[in-house]
Amino acid sequence: MTATERKFAPADLAVEADGTFSGYASLFGKADLGRDVVLPGAFRASLARRGPAGVRMLFQHDPNTPIGVWKTIAEDGRGLHVAGQLAAGVAKAREVLALMRAGALDGLSIGYRTVRGRTDAKTGIRSLIEVDLWEISVVTFPMLPEARVEAVKSDDRAALLDAIRRATVAMRAG
Repeated sequence: MTATERKFAPADLAVEADGTFSGYASLFGKADLGRDVVLPGAFRASLARRGPAGVRMLFQHDPNTPIGVWKTIAEDGRGLHVAGQLAAGVAKAREVLALMRAGALDGLSIGYRTVRGRTDAKTGIRSLIEVDLWEISVVTFPMLPEARVEAVKSDDRAALLDAIRRATVAMRAG
């Protein structure tokens, strides 16, 4: 059995006041710094088996740090498009949201097991034909250098602070 692999990819993300965001966790046909290229259809079987609820949203690939849930995960012509929501009641998720808004945290990374792949003997580039996707993390250093948050919306700061206050009060009471 192959160990879990992690690949970082461009994250064109827009983060809303309630912690929802969307973007690309992987782009097709683009070699990352590990010399891997994800091919269209690579996630299809895994997504059919797991669905979004079966893929965890983690912080920095730490299985002890879930920070939210994926609402949708789907392949399109560009790559693996994701939409999720950070959990307002989780302290680390609130920190992640604040860091995203500040531009200090802006990458996505996939954690998976390679099911089928092939390496070009001349170039050394591995084409990922099928992968078993386990998790998608919000990360500091994405494998693709251009893996960055596209926009962070901060026009509803009062609503965000109110949500954080409510979550803090609920945690203390609970």
